[in-house]
Amino acid sequence: MRAIKGLLVAATLTIGVAGTATAQNDDGGTFDARGIPPTPLPEGPVVFDTAEGQRIRISVVAKGLSHPWGLAVLPNGDMLVTERGGTLRLIRDGVLETNPVPGVPEVFTGVNLSGLMDVHLHPQFSENGFVYLTYSKPTEEGATVALARGRFDGRAMSEVRDLFVADADGPGTAGSRLVFAANGDLYMTVGGAFNRVRELAQDPSSHIGKVLRLKDDGTAANGNPFTGQADSSAEVFSMGHRNQLGIAVHPETGEIWASENAPLGGDEVNIISGGENYGWPTVSYSREYYGPRIADRPWQEGLVQPEIVWIPSIAPSGLMFYTGDRFPAWKGDLFVGSLMTGRVARTGHLERVTFNRQGMEQRREWLLAELKQRIRDVRQGPDGLIYVLTDGAHMFEDADDAAVLRIEPVD
Repeated sequence: MRAIKGLLVAATLTIGVAGTATAQNDDGGTFDARGIPPTPLPEGPVVFDTAEGQRIRISVVAKGLSHPWGLAVLPNGDMLVTERGGTLRLIRDGVLETNPVPGVPEVFTGVNLSGLMDVHLHPQFSENGFVYLTYSKPTEEGATVALARGRFDGRAMSEVRDLFVADADGPGTAGSRLVFAANGDLYMTVGGAFNRVRELAQDPSSHIGKVLRLKDDGTAANGNPFTGQADSSAEVFSMGHRNQLGIAVHPETGEIWASENAPLGGDEVNIISGGENYGWPTVSYSREYYGPRIADRPWQEGLVQPEIVWIPSIAPSGLMFYTGDRFPAWKGDLFVGSLMTGRVARTGHLERVTFNRQGMEQRREWLLAELKQRIRDVRQGPDGLIYVLTDGAHMFEDADDAAVLRIEPVD
C-alpha cells in the first residue's frame, strides 16, 4: 500500500456579496455562484512573477470558445479543441476557424457533464492522421461514454467510427480522458461513479469509475488484470475511481498518473497500477456536498492511497508533466488544471507540483490565479511552450468567453 506523499490543508475561501445564486457543479453538487466578479482576459500579453525566479508571459492564442473540454496540439502547431456542446474546433495559425470541423459523431448533451470530451492524437498521427474522441453517446436508456476514431486531413474528420462503447448502466455523465503509453497502449478514464451509481466503481464488470487499457483499435489490451475472470470486463485496468478528468504518463517511470474529482475536499492524483483498487467510495478523504463524510475512514488495507490529496478541493481537470527545454526549472514538474478552489466560483488556476529526488511531492505553486478562469486542460506544444485551455470564467455563463492561452518564459 502506497503512503500519501502530499496532503495540503487550507481554509476554504468565503466571500459574501448581496444577492443569492446557486449553481450545479459538473457532477451535480450545488455551490454558491455569487462573489468574485468576472475578469475579462487581457487583450495583450501580461507578465507574472513565479517561484524560483521564472517570469512568464501569458498571451491569448484564440478566444471565442464555448465550454471547451479537450485540447490537442498538432505537430505543425495547429490545435484541435472539443466543445462540450458537440463541436470540434480548429485553431490554425493562431486563429479560431469560424466553422466547426465536420465529421464528429452525434453527441448527447442532456445533463451536466455530458457532451464531447477529450481529443487525442495517435502516436503516429503524422503518418496515419488518426484522431481519437471521447464523448457521450445517445442510447435508449439515455447516454454512455464512447471512444471514436477518425482521420483528420487538416479540414475535416472522415472514416469516423466507434472503437469502444462503455456499458450503459451509468448515467451517461462520466468524465473521460485519454493518453497513450510509450508501448502504444491507450488508457481511457470512465468516471461517473457518483450519486446513485457510485457503488459501480467497486464492480469489475462495470466500466463506470474505472481506468481502461485498450489497444489503439479500441479492443482490450493484452494482459489486462481482469481478462478471463467471471463477472469482470476485459477492458478494466484499475477500479475504485469517482470521476477522473486528467491523465498523463510520467516521463521517467512510464507510470500512468490520473487526477480524480471528489465531491467536497479529497481531490486526488493517483499512480495507476493494473488490478489495483483505489477505494472510492469505500474510503475517501472527502465529504458529501451536504456535509457528512463519504466514508468512516480514509484508508483501508488493500486499497491504494492517493499520491496527492487536496483539501479543500481544486476540481482538477487536465494533467501534464512538463518535458521541454523552454522552462528548465520546471522540467519533470506536474501541471494540474483547477476549475475552482473550495467551491468558490472564479478561483480556478494552474497548479505546478514539484518533486524531490526521490519522486515525492515537494511543493505546489498556483499560476494564473489572477485571471480568475476555470482551467479545463493543459498541454505542452511541439515548441516546448505550455498551452492552457480555459472553460471561461463560470461554467453556467453561456457567453463564448473561453480561450486557449500560451505560457512562455520571459528571459
